[in-house]
Amino acid sequence: MLDKDEFSIASELYSKGFRIAKADRQERFKELLEYYNNLTGFKETEPNAIMHHSLEQIGPDCEYCGKPYRTPKATLCAACKNKRTTVE
Repeated sequence: MLDKDEFSIASELYSKGFRIAKADRQERFKELLEYYNNLTGFKETEPNAIMHHSLEQIGPDCEYCGKPYRTPKATLCAACKNKRTTVE
């Protein structure tokens, strides 16, 4: 998962990939894929997948089981079915 600053850089590289006039998708998003690989050590091949790896897209940890809520506004933990009482 990427923090706010890392995701900001990834987002800029993702946008840049759309402005590059090359037919090969891997070549167009090469900078983004290399950036992600250098950060995580994982050789991602799908640029769109990287855009779903932002910490801001998931919620806080469940008070009961400790697993994260699926979204910041989720009120039900998918793992243990705990109902969250306060949503920020």
